[in-house]
Amino acid sequence: MDMPNQSGWAAAPAAHRAAIAAETARFVEVIRGADPATPVPDCPGWTLVELVRHAGSVQRWFSVLLRQLVQEPPRSRDVELHLPEHEDGYADWLAASAAEAESVFAVTDPEAPMWAWGADQHARFWVRRMLFETLVHRTDAELALGLQPVIDGGLATDGVDEFLVNLPFAGLFAPKVAALRGQGETLRFRCTDTGGDWLVRLEPGGFGLVAGPAARVSADAAVHGAAADLLRLVYGRLGHDADAFEVQGDEELLARWFANSAF
Repeated sequence: MDMPNQSGWAAAPAAHRAAIAAETARFVEVIRGADPATPVPDCPGWTLVELVRHAGSVQRWFSVLLRQLVQEPPRSRDVELHLPEHEDGYADWLAASAAEAESVFAVTDPEAPMWAWGADQHARFWVRRMLFETLVHRTDAELALGLQPVIDGGLATDGVDEFLVNLPFAGLFAPKVAALRGQGETLRFRCTDTGGDWLVRLEPGGFGLVAGPAARVSADAAVHGAAADLLRLVYGRLGHDADAFEVQGDEELLARWFANSAF
């Protein structure tokens, strides 16, 4: 039931590569000189240094998967991280993580078949996934430091699409998605600024995006908002009751979705 990507970004791995570099550079600029012990409200229990360590570790782990073009789920996530000796070295370490990823991208065919946990079993899946891991955590760092994040609308639209396309496959690390079952109930997510529009249907055996003419039917529940806000919504950084959104329809259905969908 996957709906074609609506932003055009998914068809352009080179654009994803460039966006990873840009997002990481912004991330590095934000954290350089900041107190590493700063709490990160959007990642409860984490400090800023733990957030940065996570983001850079993800980049390095994905880079290993891409370099090896793994054909089956890895048995371990252990990779050589080359962590800095001191916390004031984490900004440079994060920049080096992105440089390592770029070196792998340069020699990897994005169309190469490989294992991925999501819908797209090609190398490009991991590039796109790395981008939104980096972008979302960049905004987490900014908010932790009292800054207001800015997210490109087209990029945010692609991020919502990437999240919704892959969420049905996320049960390995997001077991609550198993609760997203139903009898044909539908939810709509619509970007008021970019035209992005997705319809999700809950079935007895699972859930997924509805494509084609069927996607244009009215939904049982809907959330409309700017693409950047919708991206933060699907990742659990904003509640659907925030002033940024127009909400329609079945509140119980919306509550069940958001209680079980974020990762």
